[in-house]
Amino acid sequence: MSDPLRAARLYEAFIAACYLKADEIDSEWEFGRFIGELASGWIRARQAGHADAGGTARTLLSWIDRDDYGFFNDLGSEAAKVLDRAGLAAFEREVQARFEKASAKRRDQSGDHYSDPWAQILKSIYQQQHSVEKYLGVTERTGLSPADCAAVASMFEAKRELNDALGWIERGLAMQDAQPFQSDGGHNLAGMRRTLLKKLGRGQEALDSAWVEFEKRPGVFAYEELMRYVSKPDRAGWHEKTMAAAERGNLGSFIDLCVKAKETRRLAECLEHTSDRELEGQSHYVTEPAATALAKAHPAVAARVFRALCMRTLKAAKSKYYDAALAHLEEARRCYLAAGLEQQWEALALEIRRDHYRKSKLHARLQRDHCGQKSPRGADFPRSGALAVGE
Repeated sequence: MSDPLRAARLYEAFIAACYLKADEIDSEWEFGRFIGELASGWIRARQAGHADAGGTARTLLSWIDRDDYGFFNDLGSEAAKVLDRAGLAAFEREVQARFEKASAKRRDQSGDHYSDPWAQILKSIYQQQHSVEKYLGVTERTGLSPADCAAVASMFEAKRELNDALGWIERGLAMQDAQPFQSDGGHNLAGMRRTLLKKLGRGQEALDSAWVEFEKRPGVFAYEELMRYVSKPDRAGWHEKTMAAAERGNLGSFIDLCVKAKETRRLAECLEHTSDRELEGQSHYVTEPAATALAKAHPAVAARVFRALCMRTLKAAKSKYYDAALAHLEEARRCYLAAGLEQQWEALALEIRRDHYRKSKLHARLQRDHCGQKSPRGADFPRSGALAVGE
């Protein structure tokens, strides 16, 4: 960066211009993330130009104060990750003053623990500094949460004090058990505990814990977490065990897992015994990858899944998704014919004529896109005369 202070001024101008356009933005979350990235770039430019750290801290806080759109809700925590040692110290002083002021005001009003945005920023600063003592000093005044336990554990782990880290994870899990609806701040305490157990040479305990989690909620995430703790010689046996358990659970989760694990045979056997109504009830995020995975080796089953994807859209009468419905219908046709099931395809064509003849936009697209296509025994797309009825 040849002129970092000039770059910092350009960042400031860019951020100001973004605010002028804020009312014209559809996706506020993505726009806010973009402005946050600009702010991080501004901090780096200021630091590269050896600008006054106190000025940087005061400007950041002024942006937070004047933020009417919520774009800088996470700026304090994100800034703590970017600031260098001098910048972090200056930022800490400014935030500490605001925290004390807010603390006195809240204490006068409630006399109890409270949640304060300045406290959250202070915690982020102390976590970057790996200062457990200061972090816990804040929690003594605001109350301790499972997320705080995870943060303290991470600091101890960074210092290689693994037993202390495990103790704080256990404390956070105990708090979750006592208050199951309390947020853990997005931290996977159980996963953190298993990682620490493995580092401490207690891999069997980690595996047992992962299996308990898998049995509760079998799925792709739980499968991948479990396999992290399975030795290579035992993987085949554990794979069979997990797939058998997942098959007894939620259908959507089992489909996801089969696709991820490339278990097309097992998936085909399951879906052969699944009703059309059940297939139509699954999200397209689940069934579309499954249909694609089955198309080559199990075209008959794939045809039913593609059919379900199409019918799900048609029954919902969402015309803006008719392009997707037509694509799924074309894939269903291809798979039916590949499996030698022309009669099933003809039956599906008749079903569309009978039950969806009022969907004029759909039929216009069918006639335009597929008119003239021929398939064995006349099993082409329904078009023209019969589709015009009732439009």
